[in-house]
Amino acid sequence: MPRKTLKIKSKVEYLSILDGKGKVDESLDPKLDPEFAIYIYRLMVVARRLDERCINMQRQGRIGTYGPCRGQEAAHCASTVVMDADDWVIHAFREPGSFYHRGWPLETVLKFWGGYEEGCEPPEGVNDTPIAVPIATQTLHAMGIAWGMKLRGKNNAVLCYCGEGGTSEGDFHEAMNFAGVYHLPVVFLIQNNQWAISVPRDKQTASETIAQKALAYGFDGLQLDGNDPLSVYVGTKEAVDRAKSGGGPSLIEAVTYRLGVHTTADDPTKYRKQAEVEKWEKLDPIPRFEKYLIQRGMLDKKKVEAIEKSVLAEVAAAVDRYEASRIVDPLDCFDHLFSEMTPELKEQRAEFEAALKREGLAVDVPKNNEREKSRVGNNGNAAPCRRVQAPSTAGA
Repeated sequence: MPRKTLKIKSKVEYLSILDGKGKVDESLDPKLDPEFAIYIYRLMVVARRLDERCINMQRQGRIGTYGPCRGQEAAHCASTVVMDADDWVIHAFREPGSFYHRGWPLETVLKFWGGYEEGCEPPEGVNDTPIAVPIATQTLHAMGIAWGMKLRGKNNAVLCYCGEGGTSEGDFHEAMNFAGVYHLPVVFLIQNNQWAISVPRDKQTASETIAQKALAYGFDGLQLDGNDPLSVYVGTKEAVDRAKSGGGPSLIEAVTYRLGVHTTADDPTKYRKQAEVEKWEKLDPIPRFEKYLIQRGMLDKKKVEAIEKSVLAEVAAAVDRYEASRIVDPLDCFDHLFSEMTPELKEQRAEFEAALKREGLAVDVPKNNEREKSRVGNNGNAAPCRRVQAPSTAGA
């Protein structure tokens, strides 16, 4: 038998539209409607300012360990806007702009990082799963939801976020395998931020790209500039449209960089050089996109300042709502372990309650109906799903 090169139907491409200096490839520019382009820009600013506030709050002991997204705003903000109201978005944990766009009140995100179970609950009617810190477990959920869509004949798609470190997990490969075999309408968007905590990209895998992993499972891969909102939008829209038209799954590798710490429990100076960080600082997606919008006459200094002012006010208001709802009864840790409390837990609860009263630490919590209101999103009111209100994507 002859030796020959096998022809594989699936392919891997690379996409870049807006380079690090703000120069655009006119032939690839999607020419987004100005209002929609500014909307994406504002989403990234929301993600950045919330990120900064969360880091400060963690240092002050007002929330727990926090995983920032600085530098990765384009990868999730410019992709989540592609999804329709009936589509599903499966998050990891570095996607605050996507949470906001999908209708999560910002204070709900704060509650998650503050250790409150209410922070795990997506707003009613929003097709999202809870924030997922366990690595790559959400990829199986995404595949399963996509499978359910196909079985029900739904013309929708699933977008799943994951880090490049997650591609070393078995869950990721199982999800990819099932997605390929059953030709499911799911898009796996890998945010390749170069570091899985202290493990660099080249120690995660010998693959030249993350995108090429799709080939092993029988579908297309796309590597794109994850710091370029235009590339992220175009690449994600093509993949989602293909999934909805019966074209099956896709794997997108958004090449970006984690400019900050892995989490607030991390010290990146122990394992990477400042020169590397400075190189990527020059490719920051927010000033890059801002420059593009100004060159196109969509933004000016006055509009930028207005956006900054409104975002800072919105974040501050969310912090106020979060801290106003932090009335927690320590006895809750006993009440919600089982549907019916065991005799041992009842005894422990009574002992703990007596100790709290003895030490003057008992908490005066609101009555049940008032407390339940504080447990839900935006002071008991349903948050508007911003995805429905997003401006048109039509060309200018």
